[in-house]
Amino acid sequence: MQCCVCKEKPATVHLTQIVGEKMQKLDLCEDCAKAKGINDPTSFAMADLMLGLGASQELDPTVGAAQIKCPRCGFSQADFKKSGRLGCPECYQTFAEGLSGLLKTMHKGTRHTGKAPEALRKSRETGDRLKLLQKKLNKAVEAEDYELAAQLRDEIKVLNGVAPAKAAK
Repeated sequence: MQCCVCKEKPATVHLTQIVGEKMQKLDLCEDCAKAKGINDPTSFAMADLMLGLGASQELDPTVGAAQIKCPRCGFSQADFKKSGRLGCPECYQTFAEGLSGLLKTMHKGTRHTGKAPEALRKSRETGDRLKLLQKKLNKAVEAEDYELAAQLRDEIKVLNGVAPAKAAK
């Protein structure tokens, strides 16, 4: 099992946090565990660890006074650290700086791609592309731009799996 932070070394430190009915697992190599400050596995919060927000920040009164809060729901970093969840969609913009690193370590990227099977996703993308090309084709015909229309027609045929006819020389 690879370290979920560096994704290079084998994980030797395995942490599990259960809050309510939710379970979060974190597998770290020794170096990443030390870098995150894991000396006592009983005294950490998963969100605290992943965001790099140490307990020293909670104890520092100057940090608490300038704590960022979501303008829409009033959710704070401390609330996120306690629950491991955000309060509303706007929280993603408010806490974007800390979340980007967290999401990169937890997922393949920072863009949500959903859980649709690959074949269905490709089919939808192809359908959307065909609709767009058909609209462009209709506009090209209306504008009497027949060269563009022919290119778009051929592109539509390729997407539909029909080989376009080659022009006679």
